[in-house]
Amino acid sequence: MAETAIRVREVMRTELITLEKDEHLTLASDLMKLGRIRHMPVLSHDRLVGIVTQRDLFRAAVSSVLGFRPAAEREWLTKIRVAEVMTKDVVTAGPDWPVSQAVDVMLERCIGCLPVVDGERLVGLLSETDCLRLLARFLSPAGTSAGVVSS
Repeated sequence: MAETAIRVREVMRTELITLEKDEHLTLASDLMKLGRIRHMPVLSHDRLVGIVTQRDLFRAAVSSVLGFRPAAEREWLTKIRVAEVMTKDVVTAGPDWPVSQAVDVMLERCIGCLPVVDGERLVGLLSETDCLRLLARFLSPAGTSAGVVSS
């Protein structure tokens, strides 16, 4: 019996918090901290134009080098727009891709997520965490949660 590949659409997150390219990094920083989010797609007129990651914020927040206090760091981030630090050449996946194909791309490119697009429309985000949850399902005995905590 042939096994059907699990598709990205079955694993990806569809409830996304996104940014607009003209917003300031303080908003990105606040949303990432509050929502415990590491990747945020950036839109312009509902079209994916980039992605901001925690790593981008770390690079932009030179506070560790300059010794800024939190208030000074926040002030610094209000001066930087999302478009200035976002990754513009975003690698994406399609909702009908096999998850194994998406994982191969993430490993090859050393990236932690793939925005999922259907045509020009952002429909989800597949992250390392989503893939690990899928792996945990396969590795746990039937009927147990294997300590998987939903977030």
